[in-house]
Amino acid sequence: MSDELLLSHYRQWGRAEGRRTNSLRCRGDFTALIRPHLSALEIGPFNAPILSGPQVRYFDVLTKPELVARAGEHGLDPSTIPDIHHVSPTGDLDSIGETFDVVVSSHNIEHSPDFIHHLACVERRLKPGGRYFVIVPDKRYCFDYYIAESTIADVLDAHASARRVHTLRAVIEHVALTTHNGCVRHWAGDHGPAPALATERVAHALELYRNSAGRYLDVHAWYFTPASMRAIMAMLVALGHCRLRPLRLYDTLRDHNEFWMVLEKPA
Repeated sequence: MSDELLLSHYRQWGRAEGRRTNSLRCRGDFTALIRPHLSALEIGPFNAPILSGPQVRYFDVLTKPELVARAGEHGLDPSTIPDIHHVSPTGDLDSIGETFDVVVSSHNIEHSPDFIHHLACVERRLKPGGRYFVIVPDKRYCFDYYIAESTIADVLDAHASARRVHTLRAVIEHVALTTHNGCVRHWAGDHGPAPALATERVAHALELYRNSAGRYLDVHAWYFTPASMRAIMAMLVALGHCRLRPLRLYDTLRDHNEFWMVLEKPA
């Protein structure tokens, strides 16, 4: 088959089937693209940091003792939680005075109340020519399956509102409208029953929101697929809302629940 036919076949069939079109087989292959000598900031490592070494700094909304306590609540190993160099309860990356060759985040970008503001903050933390390596959950293959995909209108509205905390809508969706998180089951077409609007779950979401008093809540604000992320990023760049340029977006692989993206700051 010619290259044109192969590309056409992938677009028609292979992408939906999770076929691999490059040498990257897993997220480890993706993060191996980051050269180890570069200065790096990792956002939200929790107990599974991607990067390590003296050239790496870690940022989180919680202190290390708070992360240790949270790991215990979820039955996770706290011994792998790194020292957190920079902490901001609201996730404010502008509180960091350093700049880096690389910024990395895994399953973090979807938590940012203002997507455009997050990208602008990352851009300010990067040196000229620096790159942002992003691991993003694909909403089709995680607990977000039944929640509507985010649109450019949603993104622009959040930015126009200068949103810094999650909306009540995001909290209700996360608490009351999510399903199971088994990516293999999702790929097989088993998404679980559509969540019923149980009064108890919605009431719990309302209580969480009211008690947060403006503090950060660990919920998703954004629901992306590779296609929607491509379209939104292209629109943000065209509108002048983002200076980070998409270099590559790797589609979600079969039986996985995430896709990978590299953005670059102009030199």
